[in-house]
Amino acid sequence: MEEFFNNVSRYPRYLITFSLGVFLTALSPLLPLFKRPTTAIAAVAFLVSGFIFLSFTLRAMLGLNTV
Repeated sequence: MEEFFNNVSRYPRYLITFSLGVFLTALSPLLPLFKRPTTAIAAVAFLVSGFIFLSFTLRAMLGLNTV
């Protein structure tokens, strides 16, 4: 039984490690864009506009509009 709990206790660490690996792999191509101010501003604007677009889309799909 002790071996079972030892095995189960490893899953949160695996989840955190896996999630960080996915995020780092997804963000690594974007890091060179932040070396110059012009591309950094464009990259930040693109990320913010993408987040806003996703937010508006999900609000419309879920019917969360207050208007």
